[in-house]
Amino acid sequence: MPEMPEVQGLVDFLREKLLPSGAPPAVISEVEVLSFAVLKTADVPLDALQSAPVSAVERRGKFIVLSAGGVHLVMHLAKAGWLRWSEALKPGRLRPGKGRMALRVRFAPREGPDKAGDEPGFDLTEAGTKKALAVYLVRDPSDVPGIARLGPEAFDVDFDTFAALVAAHRGQIKGLLRDQSVIAGIGNAYSDEILHAAHLSPFATAAKLKPEEVSRLYQALRAVLESANANAAGRPAAELKDSKRRAMRVHARTGEPCPVCGDTVREVSFADSSLQYCPTCQTGGKLLADRRLSRLLK
Repeated sequence: MPEMPEVQGLVDFLREKLLPSGAPPAVISEVEVLSFAVLKTADVPLDALQSAPVSAVERRGKFIVLSAGGVHLVMHLAKAGWLRWSEALKPGRLRPGKGRMALRVRFAPREGPDKAGDEPGFDLTEAGTKKALAVYLVRDPSDVPGIARLGPEAFDVDFDTFAALVAAHRGQIKGLLRDQSVIAGIGNAYSDEILHAAHLSPFATAAKLKPEEVSRLYQALRAVLESANANAAGRPAAELKDSKRRAMRVHARTGEPCPVCGDTVREVSFADSSLQYCPTCQTGGKLLADRRLSRLLK
């Protein structure tokens, strides 16, 4: 799933394309809904975006917010969604309900000798059979339930606030990091990376962490996300996913050696996700119970 650093990278990329410095903003020429399930709202008609100049591109948690014509196109890429940019989309409308395509946004051709009337734009795509990508067209971003529930952005949380959030949480620390109503923008991948950097078990109870562990976790959160943001900055949309994968130390690296200590990275699987950790760095050498594997072995 794209998380805060990749979504911010996409926002920066779109902002550069749609709000170029020293040039007029891009103007939306058409929005095509290609998956019947992707559009979650009906109050604001898609026609509200017709011929509207883009006024802003922003991020809220893991949401992309594209503002134009006084309304807001809000996009959440979910687990398997992505945004693909094209400088020249093919003319003609696409057939809905086919393949990975969920949404297409076209922009009016740019002026210039090298443009030749080409329509730039982007597609939202989603892999797999479980469709969770969501698009909303609203008058206020806070009309989107997922945005209304968001907690503060990760970089807006100071240490004292973070320590209070940890002390109040009776569940596992990984769950706290992933809870968008507590801290916005962190998901499965970066919670794995943060906990590895902090030398903490993902199963540790948040409220039972010692003060030095909470301090270590806060420092790891900021360091991991700052590094990820720097890694994503300035990259084209097409490069963001691969650059994220290359930077991961434990997430999605089951069976590989830990880059810190050399121990084998282990995995715990759940019904629709998994986590990765290093036993030596995070659990004192203890292997965490993999409930799904345990059931298979019975």
